[in-house]
Amino acid sequence: MLKKEILFEGNEKLIFATEDPERVIIHYKDVAMAFSGIKRAVLRGKGVYANRISAQLLQVLNDNGIPTHFVELTGEREQLCRKIEIIPIEFIVRNRIAGSLAVRLGVEDGHATGHVITEMRYNDDDLDDPFIHDDHALALGLATEDELRRMHELAERANKLLCTLCAKAGMELVDMKLEFGRATDDGSIIISDEISPDTFRLWDAATHERLDKDRFRLDLGDVVASYRDIYERIAKVLENK
Repeated sequence: MLKKEILFEGNEKLIFATEDPERVIIHYKDVAMAFSGIKRAVLRGKGVYANRISAQLLQVLNDNGIPTHFVELTGEREQLCRKIEIIPIEFIVRNRIAGSLAVRLGVEDGHATGHVITEMRYNDDDLDDPFIHDDHALALGLATEDELRRMHELAERANKLLCTLCAKAGMELVDMKLEFGRATDDGSIIISDEISPDTFRLWDAATHERLDKDRFRLDLGDVVASYRDIYERIAKVLENK
């Protein structure tokens, strides 16, 4: 599909218009960002594997009745996606208490809870993405009750499915960020952002070695090699299913 003008440029991705008004092309950069942009680096090949992993996982969700914006890969760094109207809410689904939540609650990073924790943040850089709950979202007119119910449902289903997939690949899904939008082609609520090591925490199931962007955040090294490892583990599971 013909790539046209840039609709949006972020730190780690570009979004291009296409000749189809209901489709966009997303280009994954090699840029790594952490701590609200304070830490930044160019990691050659990162965009390739973030794109490939996101395509793998979004296709798995599509195939299991969990709708996403993903349509198909169009290049090593690019994928064709459904165009969406952004819903400015981030869902963070946590299977362990890790990262900023561990700091906030004063527990060990990676604390096991025995149940899933779901948080919501209002996606507004000027407000530093404050935490909200359903009542706030309704009061601000960010979504309707039915839309919020649907997003919670899809987040729960996506987490269960991806936890199972990752476990088969010898990995543990610690937490992940999900974003949603209204598809411009039919108005439905769909998962509308990448699902990759840039947006989740993923540990080796046996050793608890960090495989995701924490390798960049915490200066653990071998970031791109770790992303490639994730891609290859998932590919092997999908090939044998």
